[in-house]
Amino acid sequence: MSLNPPNLRPDLAPLPRLDDAPRGAGPRIGMVSLGCPKALVDSERILTRLRAEGYAISPDYAGADAVIVNTCGFLDSARAESLGAIGEAIAANGRVIVTGCLGAEAETIRAAHPAVLAVTGPHQYEAVLDAVHDAAPPAPDPFVDLIPASGIRLTPRHYAYLKISEGCNHKCRFCIIPDMRGRLVSRPARAVLREAEKLVADGVRELIVISQDTSAYGVDRRHDATLWRDREIRAHIVELARELGSLGAWVRLQYVYPYPHVRELVPLMAEGLVLPYLDIPFQHSHPEVLRRMARPAASARTLDEIARWRAICPDLALRSTFIVGFPGETEAEFAHLLDWLDEAQLDRVGCFQYENVAGARANALPDHVPAEVKQDRWDRFMAKAQAISAAKMQARIGRRIEALVDEVDAEGATCRTAADAPEIDGNLFIDEGFEALRPGDLVAVEVDEAADYDLWGRLVAPPGR
Repeated sequence: MSLNPPNLRPDLAPLPRLDDAPRGAGPRIGMVSLGCPKALVDSERILTRLRAEGYAISPDYAGADAVIVNTCGFLDSARAESLGAIGEAIAANGRVIVTGCLGAEAETIRAAHPAVLAVTGPHQYEAVLDAVHDAAPPAPDPFVDLIPASGIRLTPRHYAYLKISEGCNHKCRFCIIPDMRGRLVSRPARAVLREAEKLVADGVRELIVISQDTSAYGVDRRHDATLWRDREIRAHIVELARELGSLGAWVRLQYVYPYPHVRELVPLMAEGLVLPYLDIPFQHSHPEVLRRMARPAASARTLDEIARWRAICPDLALRSTFIVGFPGETEAEFAHLLDWLDEAQLDRVGCFQYENVAGARANALPDHVPAEVKQDRWDRFMAKAQAISAAKMQARIGRRIEALVDEVDAEGATCRTAADAPEIDGNLFIDEGFEALRPGDLVAVEVDEAADYDLWGRLVAPPGR
């Protein structure tokens, strides 16, 4: 795997404009980005470097000299989606470069689509650039390309994903991410903070911190210190979060494992430095299921931790994901999960039915759960989670809360509260007096209506910009 050289690091890379008119007859590149926010950050880095080299970005297949497909390979359904996207790009354009997680399985891709020009694995930015150069040689103009004005992002201008590490040290039986992306490799604290500072200066109002295991940030570096603003900052999630909170934007933490030091993050949330939001992938509650998954079996202690967190920060919103129908899961173990959910009272919950993933160790486990049983358990789990969410939404009626405007159209403004991450959680809608609002505004809203996952409110203070 090629390493990311200094001129490709997002905190040091040139920051070109995506919205400039293309220069002369230079080449155009299309991008299809699939999968999680971590893959989206990879796509942004690739596009940033290509734009700095004078490439234009094509919004469609027809106008592209080549198309990059950044794939996902986590689940079999995601693999199928990736292979379908590659096929669509080949049919529409014909000149396709594949990268991302599924790119680690070059033989699989070439067997399905032998016409692809090149296949590279996850975060192999240099190899992707080499493939683009071969497919569509650049037409550089150093007087222009080296004086860019803003970075390439695939998110709206007012929020951005901030990836702090690659890879994962866990060995969960249902997951092949460590096989595809390798062990944990954390970025220096200085590099993360420099990138974050640039993003905020460019108008970002919300930094969404992502990795495979956010709370393990810096473990591989032995929490080494780097110089930032005339002082040393350790590569530790608590110190990093505190510094990010000083930049003046919302800071949201995702993919946090409940290690003991996570409790040190909660006071930062109570102080307002970090959003009172934790995204923790619990996956299950029963100790035996967690053992079979090869995950820490500490559900009782987790409930105690949740109680401690909420005692420090009562407004803390907890999001998590769970798997039902894992091999060997009994009805009693599933009932334990429902009871645990009742006690935990999580704010935002997602659930997946277990499915085999090529290469995962869980495939070989005995006693796979029949599809109809998995569907029944998923239905019951989601009914429970929906009822909890609906009660929590109703409890917010009459409260005055802060929200970030995501979109404004003729019908109203779509916003998010501190409890809502983009695309995965709920929304807050304003349908009166919204005409002067614009994306990125912070507004004060009094909630007057609630549904199972969403809120409606009345604007009670002018926007902050």
